[in-house]
Amino acid sequence: MNRGAGSGLIGLGIVLVVIGAILKYAVSVATTGFNINTVGVILLIVGIVSVVIGIAMFAAGSNRRAVTRESVNYTPGGRERVIEQRDVMP
Repeated sequence: MNRGAGSGLIGLGIVLVVIGAILKYAVSVATTGFNINTVGVILLIVGIVSVVIGIAMFAAGSNRRAVTRESVNYTPGGRERVIEQRDVMP
């Protein structure tokens, strides 16, 4: 996981929460068969869940470490530098 995915979910969640709050609390329309306030509540819930998942992904992405090991080998033709990189998840 990378931290960019978490920040994107947080941003999406905030947008959904704002749109949901506007539809829930600022819009008053009388319709039949379709309730705009219910859509606002659904967007609020989905936005809050998205923010929570984004924070979890952001926190999980910050626990990664990159380990780099560098060694210099002497070969008949000269020196050769070997770099080994890997991600470590604790």
